Amino acid sequence: MFTLEYDLEWDKYFSKLDKSEKEKLGKKILTLKTKDSSRHLKYGLNFFVLESGQYRVCFEQINKKRIIMFAGNHKQYEKWLKQQ
Repeated sequence: MFTLEYDLEWDKYFSKLDKSEKEKLGKKILTLKTKDSSRHLKYGLNFFVLESGQYRVCFEQINKKRIIMFAGNHKQYEKWLKQQ
């Protein structure tokens, strides 16, 4: 079991999504508490990514703590990734 924490700017893009999209993505985020493995993000960054259709959730894992860094659609994900 993992604990979830949120980066201060994690919802910069998430807050722009409509309500139904937020609910779907919110449920996916909650699965991170119990999900054992996730795909490691490339480019040498210390992030993992969870995909849900066209949506992405990026997080950092430190021991049993997962810090949500980003949540949004694929276009927003590309913008966020360039900033890292």
